[in-house]
Amino acid sequence: MTLTIQNIKRVGSDTTESVTIENGKIKGWNIEPEGETIDGKGGTLAPALIELHAHLREPGQTEKEDLHSGLAAAAAGGYGTVVCMPNTSPVIDDPALVRSLIEKAGALGLARLKPAAALTKGQKGEALAELSYLKGAGAAMFTDDGRTNENARVLRLGLEYAGSLGMVISVHAEDATLRADGVMNEGPVSEALGLPGNPAAAEAARVARDMELVAQTGARLHVQHLSTARALDIVREAKKRGLPVTCEVCPHHLDLTDEALRGFDAIYKVAPPLRTQADADYLLEGLLDGSVDCIATDHAPHTKAEKERDLLEAPSGIAYIEIAFPVMWTKFGDKLGLEKLLDLMTAAPARVMGWPEPSLEAGAPADLVVLDLYTEREVNPAEFKSKAKFTPWQGQTLRGWPLLTVVDGKVAYRRE
Repeated sequence: MTLTIQNIKRVGSDTTESVTIENGKIKGWNIEPEGETIDGKGGTLAPALIELHAHLREPGQTEKEDLHSGLAAAAAGGYGTVVCMPNTSPVIDDPALVRSLIEKAGALGLARLKPAAALTKGQKGEALAELSYLKGAGAAMFTDDGRTNENARVLRLGLEYAGSLGMVISVHAEDATLRADGVMNEGPVSEALGLPGNPAAAEAARVARDMELVAQTGARLHVQHLSTARALDIVREAKKRGLPVTCEVCPHHLDLTDEALRGFDAIYKVAPPLRTQADADYLLEGLLDGSVDCIATDHAPHTKAEKERDLLEAPSGIAYIEIAFPVMWTKFGDKLGLEKLLDLMTAAPARVMGWPEPSLEAGAPADLVVLDLYTEREVNPAEFKSKAKFTPWQGQTLRGWPLLTVVDGKVAYRRE
């Protein structure tokens, strides 16, 4: 299959060009058009985004999301590759299930799926899953995300085993005993609302413990969705020690704070919780100075009925993978700049995983996105591909909308 995208500007360039794709790879730039031709409408061409942390809810929770809706939402958001979390029903701890998900996703022609597998059987934190077989089946990483790893000895063994396999373990770093029944950040806002708080120390204490396990094992560890300044300082210190540690932050922890909970709306309930403006500002500085390695969304869809429960009962999670880039570009593009932001959402996740960095050169895999960096559009959740058709950014005007997403040389999404 041959495809030519015309009337585009390569990221970092003001020159209008065309790119030709053949057999899943970039054939060349500004050559005689071949095959199907698509007008890029003057948009900016970049490598497709890479998501290391999304909940697609399949198997067993498909009333919230499924592979088709989740990967369609990802493609609409400009993502070419998605790592899905294993806290499904049943848990993704079986090599046959990993293979089945990859096969099913591959037939959809949407974003590419790379399943994460559970670190422990049933994500119970007691006994390691069959990590070698899971890797052989195609698992991208190991994680008990959705649950914290309370047993330090089990995590140590997991790090040693995963390290021998050349695999990354990612962790949801919260001390469950400190978090307790907290539903939002512990501080003046939680006290004013009379709601149980989740202290910053819950994250910092667990990150500190995990850094010592990395020091002991020498294995790679990726810390998910950092939310506090103190935890980032601990990661910084670990990196200065030369430890093989990486971390991610999510757009909602940069753009939203615990002040949003004053209306008691569970749409803002996430884990870890929205923190203070000072934490958000500090995390942004971490992106700027390289202390934070990449951006992930923690796309976590639930049904509207679940999120309409009160804050004590509603599940945690925000689903917004299809507007993640517009949120980041509109809110923080002036500080980060386009090339830095794109790096944080493309090449940086690849570096975390040890994958080849995406490229726009001839011969590179044709995972591409065309972005409209200037046209403003209002966020309308009714248009979402995701089953979770609600968002904290509803009604806001954003820029940076994907116009076209190409995965493996084929069109996975095209804005009408």
